[in-house]
Amino acid sequence: MPDDSPPDLSPEFASLLDAPLLEHLDLEVVKQYRAPLPGLGSTERVERTDRTIEGDPPVEVRIHRPRSGSSHPRPCVLSIHGGGFIIGSFDMDDARFETWSGVLGVIGVSVNYRLAPESPYPGALQDCDRALTWVHENASDLGIDSSRIGVYGPSAGGGLAAALALMVRDRGEIRLGFQLLEAPMLDDRRTTQSSRLDGLVVWNREANEFAWQCYLGDIFGEPDVPAYAAPARATELSGLPPSFISVGGADGFRDEDIEYALRLSRAGVPTELHVYPGAPHGYQMFVESTAAQQGARDAGEWLARVVAPS
Repeated sequence: MPDDSPPDLSPEFASLLDAPLLEHLDLEVVKQYRAPLPGLGSTERVERTDRTIEGDPPVEVRIHRPRSGSSHPRPCVLSIHGGGFIIGSFDMDDARFETWSGVLGVIGVSVNYRLAPESPYPGALQDCDRALTWVHENASDLGIDSSRIGVYGPSAGGGLAAALALMVRDRGEIRLGFQLLEAPMLDDRRTTQSSRLDGLVVWNREANEFAWQCYLGDIFGEPDVPAYAAPARATELSGLPPSFISVGGADGFRDEDIEYALRLSRAGVPTELHVYPGAPHGYQMFVESTAAQQGARDAGEWLARVVAPS
């Protein structure tokens, strides 16, 4: 029988057990969570510029550029924000690129993709694909080394990043340098042991089901949902770029993420996996926690290695 709470939730996150769960997530609640977030704007270390990629519809991107360092072409991280496909914006990336751009020297390009349910699959993925294509086609003007472009995403953004990696591999037009996935949302079927736990904090199973319903729309629950919508359904993972996957031990996505990392490794993809004991979904938001600090170090060190000139 399911426990009332995740059995391995770390004591430093115990206060979350008293926080309201998202059991009754609906469109009205989603609207409240879509309140604009304050962005950092340009800082001493990072210059930020918003651009619009023309098309129908247009796609907004934010470019994070280090103010100092080499004038040679730089590696690029195309960042896809989280939020269950239904909330969030590219403002959520600003703090992360203070380190990745300001310290590691990468150029960040954050995508403000369309949200569900107003724009179900494949709307968000199409926006991310257009952003990646734009970055690749304009790499020289942007000061980007086209051989060192990779994708990053947390949660739903990780699912979109994984889907984008599958799509560009299959097309064969762009070769990604890496994929960095933090607690990616990969499997619409929700059949793993961790996804069915009662008492999950931050993102429980009811919220997860609602978000997948919003994103998949009419194909939710169908047996043939495409892998570009739910990457865990992909039958072939060979040929994907070097991969980093991290997840908390008290996250409902734990099992699907571990299995995806194992399948990548079995397919011959260089893969690094980190599972942080007792950490819930969204542990990165709790920046003073042990898991958040260790996770930031692990991701940053891996990124520094994978973008280093060969």
